[in-house]
Amino acid sequence: MPKIGMEPVRRKALIDATISAIGERGSLDVTMSEIAGRAGVSSALAHHYFGAKDELLFATMRHILTELNIDTRRALHAAGTARERVSSVVAVSFSDDQFQPEIIAAWLAFYVEAQKSSALRRLLKIYARRLHSNLMSGLAGILPRNEADRVAEATAALIDGLYIRRALKDGVPDAATAIALVEDYLETKLNGRSLP
Repeated sequence: MPKIGMEPVRRKALIDATISAIGERGSLDVTMSEIAGRAGVSSALAHHYFGAKDELLFATMRHILTELNIDTRRALHAAGTARERVSSVVAVSFSDDQFQPEIIAAWLAFYVEAQKSSALRRLLKIYARRLHSNLMSGLAGILPRNEADRVAEATAALIDGLYIRRALKDGVPDAATAIALVEDYLETKLNGRSLP
């Protein structure tokens, strides 16, 4: 008989195992059986909780996005100025919790799989809208709306591009360099502006 209250623990273990497996392989070329083994549960239990591997991938990406959203909200809440709001979004994107090899590999797999899966494509669109909105929460207080919109779009592209480039390289992700690149772009665009 299953232990009451174990489902959330096992679901989280399966999600963590999925991130780990994707990170190790650098692709979605993992089986439910491998993931279940990493999580310390049976393959049947993994299928019971998530059905197919696609559903587990969806739950994994939703988990990553939820964690990113929680971290971003916390950082935005602590920001005192419009400029600090923009920098906080950038900093969270490359934080230790987000910019680690396993999460980066999961993101790359997410982008690839979103081309084939409408459910993952919807998640990707939610992420893109949320990132744009979070950047605009600071940029709109500094730049005219049209210009702020363009800078937010370019900043988001830089963030996503740095993740993709990092996924295609070996070694430890260098968050400080990634943040510095994005901040250099922002300084160029915001140079001479009144920063509330």
